[in-house]
Amino acid sequence: MATSRPVRIARTASPEAHGVAPTTGPEPSRPDQPAATTERRTNVAGSQRVVRVTLVYLVVLVALFAAFILYDRSVPGGTSSPAGNGVFVFTGIFVAFALGGVILTLHPAPRAVEVAPDHVTVVGRWGGRRVLPPLESLSTRVVRRYPSGFLSDAPVEQLELWGRDAPLRTYLVEDQLFRGARATEAPR
Repeated sequence: MATSRPVRIARTASPEAHGVAPTTGPEPSRPDQPAATTERRTNVAGSQRVVRVTLVYLVVLVALFAAFILYDRSVPGGTSSPAGNGVFVFTGIFVAFALGGVILTLHPAPRAVEVAPDHVTVVGRWGGRRVLPPLESLSTRVVRRYPSGFLSDAPVEQLELWGRDAPLRTYLVEDQLFRGARATEAPR
């Protein structure tokens, strides 16, 4: 018969010893206090429009770049090295315009809006979150309406949004994304 080694049991201090109260589960809801709910409104049409505009922009930019390269190869002396004829510099400019255009085109359309009773959170295109006052204290003004069509399946609005403790912001959103805010004139 083989002998086994003794098992060592590690003892840890209780949560109370570290000043942490033990958890017993979720707190029961009180009838006098309504449950806080957050409604997530996704900006489908606004996102669809900016993605399609970005793709159109990139296709046109690539076509212009390809035309420039083909023209460079067809002119006398076009077979010289790319460093000697400026193709490297032009490629760098092309990449800068492509990145800058993509960022500027995608930025104004948030991914979603989370509406809670005490605040509104705008979830940005790059994952950033901007907390705004509740919808009742926000004001909006439609700057421009884009109809549904090739660029988006639903109407899209360019909307100015502001309120107490919230500076003026411009967003490209689908219709009724900020439903519940006051429609007023922009501050001067």
